[in-house]
Amino acid sequence: MTTLALAKAINEGLRTAMEDDPKVLIMGEDVGKLGGVFRVTDGLQKDFGEDRVIDTPLAESGIIGTAIGLALRGYRPVCEIQFDGFVFPAADQIITQLAKMPLRSLGKIKLPIVVRIPFGGGIGAVEHHSESPEAYFTHTSGLRVAVCSNPSDGYHMIRQAIRSDDPVIFFEPKRRYWDKAEVDRNVTPLPFDRGQVVRPGTDVTVLAYGPMVKTCLEAATAAAEEGRSLEVVDLRSLSPLDTDLIFESVRRTGRCVVAHEAPVYSGLGAEIAARVTEACFYNLEAPVLRVGGFSTPYPPSRLEDHYLPDLDRVLDAVDRTFTF
Repeated sequence: MTTLALAKAINEGLRTAMEDDPKVLIMGEDVGKLGGVFRVTDGLQKDFGEDRVIDTPLAESGIIGTAIGLALRGYRPVCEIQFDGFVFPAADQIITQLAKMPLRSLGKIKLPIVVRIPFGGGIGAVEHHSESPEAYFTHTSGLRVAVCSNPSDGYHMIRQAIRSDDPVIFFEPKRRYWDKAEVDRNVTPLPFDRGQVVRPGTDVTVLAYGPMVKTCLEAATAAAEEGRSLEVVDLRSLSPLDTDLIFESVRRTGRCVVAHEAPVYSGLGAEIAARVTEACFYNLEAPVLRVGGFSTPYPPSRLEDHYLPDLDRVLDAVDRTFTF
């Protein structure tokens, strides 16, 4: 067991993957000499060289397009999008090429590419640096979409993403980069497409991922003081969803709240709520409620504390499920 921050755990996972497979490359803006703006790739260029940790031009579309070409030649590129809001120039390559080519070739072409995206708010950044674009990519068939919430998952899930022959969009909650926890490098990790109950409970199922998992765990602690037992589920995989785990939990508790930083309107929570309602209708004691950001552009940093869902907004949704 080693205590690591999330950023360092992902760094260790990248390092291990590069040691295991010489075809693994890292590419992106400032990933080499600087080690990334969050230092997630710190020290990797020094140890593996400029041919395997590549500082690219400021051209996200070019990064993904180049990675597709490298994957066609047998490499396993790991691309860093420096900030979430910078992924949109690369959207054409991701959606029309990366997601489509394996099916277009009837499976003859594999594109084992990981696109790492630090996402979400809470760091006091400027415009375009605090987005939550996960729903765009879960809506795009042909992509796996995963998100880690803690150092252990950061270490193991990035390695699983790199080993996948499918293209993976890998979201990293940037405001949790400095959170520390124990990491067991030798443990057998959960399958890449499975969620996890991180706090068992009996009264309400709370579904979350990425930065909101910690917030929901704090809400569960506060709710316990009032005599309510919240079961917190870390989804981990957003596409595909681990619906078996979700439905099992909701059928047991009878109530469900879905929480994410992205706006509630057309967010991933809407899809989850619809699926839970279809599959668990006769088990539900109340409608599935959603907690998320507002339907506005992400605000200036001085207002982000009002925008981001917090413990009180999660608890308010929990309270409302008991009013039906």
